[in-house]
Amino acid sequence: MHYRRVYTPGAHYFFTVVTEQRNPLLIKHIDRLRHAFRKVIHTHPFELEAICVLPDHLHTMWKMPSDDENYSLRWNLIKRNFSSGIDLASTSDSKTRKREKGVWQRRFWEHQIRDERDWRNHVDYIHYNPVKHGLVERVGDWPHSSFHRFVRRGWYEENWGEVSAEVKGMEFE
Repeated sequence: MHYRRVYTPGAHYFFTVVTEQRNPLLIKHIDRLRHAFRKVIHTHPFELEAICVLPDHLHTMWKMPSDDENYSLRWNLIKRNFSSGIDLASTSDSKTRKREKGVWQRRFWEHQIRDERDWRNHVDYIHYNPVKHGLVERVGDWPHSSFHRFVRRGWYEENWGEVSAEVKGMEFE
């Protein structure tokens, strides 16, 4: 299968990256993941605008440099750096032949941001994701998110995304 990806220097992109078979190892190895991002940003710069890391997947928003559009290379390097040293058996003969460890799904979802509204909607989605998946009741309770940085900058109120007690108890027909 051939995927059509849009590569535009200087563009903003939303990404979803998932572990193989939804293995919940990202939080368990959060320092390794942070190191992988730092290392790649140092060698292949991009702006990490927003991120939320969940046990088995992550969502992130990047702004690419004005002279570079190769986010696929960056994801390859991040995945490789994170996987190095994690002892997992490959999940298929195909992955074994390609020297893949079975840590990540092969592909990722990307969406090029169209405008400011699209950017804001995706940043909201990124930050609300731990609540959506039932990991916390309040966005601010999830530690592995750029939400806290956005609060400090005044983009969100501390209680953004909370469901009021009234709404929680309501029955809908």
